[in-house]
Amino acid sequence: MTDILYKKADSSDLDSVCVLVAAAVGRMSADGIDQWDEVYPSREVLRGDIERGDMYICSIDSAYVGMYVLNKDTDEQYANGAWSYNSDDYMVIHRLVVSPAFQHKGLARQIMKHIEDELRASGVKAVRLDVFTKNPYALRLYDSQGYAKVGAAHWRKGEFYLMEKLLTGEKKA
Repeated sequence: MTDILYKKADSSDLDSVCVLVAAAVGRMSADGIDQWDEVYPSREVLRGDIERGDMYICSIDSAYVGMYVLNKDTDEQYANGAWSYNSDDYMVIHRLVVSPAFQHKGLARQIMKHIEDELRASGVKAVRLDVFTKNPYALRLYDSQGYAKVGAAHWRKGEFYLMEKLLTGEKKA
């Protein structure tokens, strides 16, 4: 396991986050994954994530290696999900990204474990997210972490699976 430092992002992180996202967009494009581009996620979207206190930075030896957003915000397309846990005790992961220099080394799995451990410790019962159906790496990651497909959403880039993972032994609420 690599020692990752996790911290809530602040306004001084915006430029570095934009560089990280641009590198990831370039890598996805090179891999034929047309998920993110200059429209999304934009600098304004990322700035908003920081201003709301929803963005977290992952670093190793002061280098930004990842980022994610965590909140309860959902698009109307999330109504297409047959969510197993229908209480208010859930969080949604948005815009998880790992620096191309650190991809395919288990870092995303480590970040996901950290997120889940933190949420579980704070009493959150379930995690939700959406994943682009044409991103085989993300699909493999979430499948390997026990996330279940509960529906589909359709946005500008195409179809996304809605996924959920219960963090406790509880069943439907």
